[in-house]
Amino acid sequence: MALAASLLLTAAPAAAQGAVSGVPNAVQGFSQNRDQPIQIEAASLEVRDKKKEATFAGDVKVVQGDTTMTSKTLVVFYDQQESSGNGAAKAAPKSSMTAASPGPGGGSSIRRLEAKGNVVVTQKDQVVTGDTAVFDTKTNLVTVLGKVVLTQGKNVLRGDRLVVDMTTGVSRVESGSGRVQGLFQSSGPGGVFGAQPTTPSSSPSAGAPTSLTPPAGRPK
Repeated sequence: MALAASLLLTAAPAAAQGAVSGVPNAVQGFSQNRDQPIQIEAASLEVRDKKKEATFAGDVKVVQGDTTMTSKTLVVFYDQQESSGNGAAKAAPKSSMTAASPGPGGGSSIRRLEAKGNVVVTQKDQVVTGDTAVFDTKTNLVTVLGKVVLTQGKNVLRGDRLVVDMTTGVSRVESGSGRVQGLFQSSGPGGVFGAQPTTPSSSPSAGAPTSLTPPAGRPK
């Protein structure tokens, strides 16, 4: 089962007590590979044409270039393209995703994707995990929610929410508890994620957990 597309992707972030911006992560791979086709594999596919949605279920795997996402289910919400007078489907907007059989019929454009259940996004040595991931083509944002964990090698960053702007490439990790938690194995300010520790004057020791607070000038 496959959907061929140019992936321009989620919901605007709500205010959080703690946040770290500019964090590289695996989800950005979808933007970097936007010109590559998307391959979706699953145990089953159910299309509800009246509701304009298709549900992939059972060991869902989405691959675009060197980026892979797995989940229990993937729901695709799409809009049917209107036909022109000669019967040919109008071209989908450049920023939309165009579906190919056996998903929603050709001439459809994807407006939203919702991956649910043990979501794992992998690109090279970077991995993002969460409970759900939402891709919104109109806002061109990706939001990962629920026990979000970002890893790159042995470096780990944890929060409640990850928002990735696929237009600018900027990512933001947020935490409703007031702190985003990081564990960095490399030395240097902020580790590989580029986040600032609470005590800038001292570098965290190897393997020592670091509590992160919002960068200066950002709302708490």
